Amino acid sequence: MPKKVEVFAIGCAKCRLLEVATASAIEELGMDAEVTKLQDTEEMRNRGVMHQPALFIDGELKSSGRVPSVEEIKRMLMEQDGEPKVPKAEQQKVSDG
Repeated sequence: MPKKVEVFAIGCAKCRLLEVATASAIEELGMDAEVTKLQDTEEMRNRGVMHQPALFIDGELKSSGRVPSVEEIKRMLMEQDGEPKVPKAEQQKVSDG
């Protein structure tokens, strides 16, 4: 099942940087993800977002008001139920021996 990634970004420079960093992280991981860019300020308020940009992964707020590094976003994406997942590229290395 693909990760659900939501980027709350109204259009500021930080917002654009978060979009690019998130796309890069997903691409580097080779991850199946559904990415949605949201610009609805009412929805942001309803979810408790006080600062832009904001990043939600599978409905959980992971970052707000700053742009995490690509590496940090990759770690966020790999988390599952509180435990890190092994990226597909690493799984391939392990299985190739």
